[in-house]
Amino acid sequence: MRSLDEFEREQGILLDLEASGRVSVNELSDRFGVSAVTVRKDLDALERRNLLRRVRGGAVGVGTTDEGAWAMRVRHSHAAKQAIARRAAALVDHGDVIAMDSSTTAYHVATELVDRRNLVVITNGLRVATLFMEQTNSMVLMPGGVLRRSAESMVGPIGDLLTGRGRIDKGFFGLVGLSPENGLMDVSPDEAQTKAFIAGVCDRVYGVFDSSKAGRFAIHPFVRPDGVDALITDDGIAPKVVADWAAIGVPVRIAEVERPLGGTA
Repeated sequence: MRSLDEFEREQGILLDLEASGRVSVNELSDRFGVSAVTVRKDLDALERRNLLRRVRGGAVGVGTTDEGAWAMRVRHSHAAKQAIARRAAALVDHGDVIAMDSSTTAYHVATELVDRRNLVVITNGLRVATLFMEQTNSMVLMPGGVLRRSAESMVGPIGDLLTGRGRIDKGFFGLVGLSPENGLMDVSPDEAQTKAFIAGVCDRVYGVFDSSKAGRFAIHPFVRPDGVDALITDDGIAPKVVADWAAIGVPVRIAEVERPLGGTA
């Protein structure tokens, strides 16, 4: 297996912390194929940036303040996101006006739309915009703002830019957490604000997310429950989540994930 560089190891550590709240030096050393000394240096560097707290034998999280670097997240739950993307892309016709955020799930949806002709795409995601620019004849509109490097997105108060320009047919938005009480949520207030502005001019809003997001903590709502037309996720979603959203009139569309025989995705 190829050795991971320092950046990739750091992002792997942060993802593990997000999932379990604690990491161990020995386990990381085995996983990355590097010495315990190297892992300790990685943990020390992350602690200096206030991204974790060192404890004996490893580290613990200090609370989620960001969702991690895009390049690492795009590989997380890859098979599930591909299945979700295929299900979501089936909703898009030639000539549609669509919105997509900077999430990695939305990026996967974008990869399924390269054969659509004459789309108008509004996005704050740099990767999404670049993909449509290079591989399609779509008109791509990017609202201005401040660049968030970790999410590779543009954020800021863009309401005036979109107001009065017409409606967007369909919007596809990734998320960090969700609930029938608070709707679709993010951990970044800037990202949530930008998503809320874009979603506010969409005729239909779809939440696209892998099933692991259903139990995660997030704090900033960007689409209220009554503003969600449907959720699109993978077959790992808990039946209770489906039932809870169905009870408030929001359907959950489930994509079947292709898994290798004898294994899991």
